Amino acid sequence: MAQFTRKAKAEWQGTGKEGKGALTSTSGVLSATPYGFNTRFGDQKGTNPEELIAAAHAGCYSMALAFALAGAGFTPTRLSTSAAVTVESEGSGFKISKSALELEAEVPNITKEQFEQIAQAAKAGCPVSKVLNAEITLDWKLR
Repeated sequence: MAQFTRKAKAEWQGTGKEGKGALTSTSGVLSATPYGFNTRFGDQKGTNPEELIAAAHAGCYSMALAFALAGAGFTPTRLSTSAAVTVESEGSGFKISKSALELEAEVPNITKEQFEQIAQAAKAGCPVSKVLNAEITLDWKLR
């Protein structure tokens, strides 16, 4: 598995503030899922790019950590990761400035030192971490 491509499509109608859009992914997980100004900057039902990036980062990191732990001889019982993506003003637009990962992990027979080393390496090696031009933090708890 040297290379693969995933696709999604965005349809948009209208202006930035009054317009509306829909996101569809090839897998069908997103199927004309609504997004717009109010789903991005308000609380209207739908999704937004930053929420999708947060989900992608949390999922990618959890899987990268599971692979890294297995490679070091450990089998996690549970990895629960959340990601909080921060958007802030930049000039006349916005930028994603941070993705804060929070992890709760249950990994039998591992020391905190071993876990921290593997967890930090997985954070750096996660493909979504690599694509983000933002500060990435990791706060973890090993149970």
